[in-house]
Amino acid sequence: MGAREINKAFRARLGGGPVLLPGAANALAARIIEDMGFEAIYLSGAGLTNTYLGMPDLGFVSLPEIAQHVATIRDATNLPIIVDADTGFGNALNVRHTIRTLERAGATAVQLEDQVNPKRCGHFSGKDVVDLTEARSRIKAAVDAREDGNLLILARTDARATQGFDAAIERAQAFIEDGADITFVEAPESVDEIRAIPARLTGTPQLVNLVVGGRTPIIGFDELGQMGFSLVLYANVALQGAIYGMQAALGQLKADGRLGEDGPVASFKERQRLVRKPEFDALEKRYAGDGR
Repeated sequence: MGAREINKAFRARLGGGPVLLPGAANALAARIIEDMGFEAIYLSGAGLTNTYLGMPDLGFVSLPEIAQHVATIRDATNLPIIVDADTGFGNALNVRHTIRTLERAGATAVQLEDQVNPKRCGHFSGKDVVDLTEARSRIKAAVDAREDGNLLILARTDARATQGFDAAIERAQAFIEDGADITFVEAPESVDEIRAIPARLTGTPQLVNLVVGGRTPIIGFDELGQMGFSLVLYANVALQGAIYGMQAALGQLKADGRLGEDGPVASFKERQRLVRKPEFDALEKRYAGDGR
């Protein structure tokens, strides 16, 4: 399936009930997400920074690095890819370039936020947002830049932490007026705030981000769907699970000096299945034949 068909189908899917959206930091995580039966993938800027650079989510990843990972994930899966593009890497003209670059790489949706540049993780302290005029210019440029009208523009606001909840809702409303397809009020701090987001931003799909250990209370998927959320994001639960698994496996190796398939690891066979080794074996056999 081509990117345009994926985009069109996902736009239609948003009207059909909530989507549970796990994050992937690389193509292997994307393969596992697809294999587990999820409907879409979120390319997390924090996850990419953590895994690719071994650094915190403080704006260190560049547009070419994100685009390369989008293209790699697109080659690994046909699932929709929602891409975290941070602040868009500059002013409105830079945002225009960001959207075109990520659309060509295979993004289904691109997320832009209203933080100052360089940004911080939405659940860190010390973050700040640009003025509303500049924030709106990013969304307007993004909407104008896309070549496929089904590429979704996801507008995030981090104003809850610096200007209060009402200001965050007002910003999201402004982004909707500017053409955003989905809005995302980051880091609400109570169940009442979570419930108020879709109640006050009616008519446009809403994303809620549940960070394990973060500022936002964890609420069940069904309840969030009943509140009116279209996307329930766990941006880095796979990464946190991978860290836990690596520490468990390496801890046992360090303690015992040996580790077999009876340890806390996937089997060799399972690893090859996930990276499609049998498919490549079949292709190799095909191309080694007589050409028919």
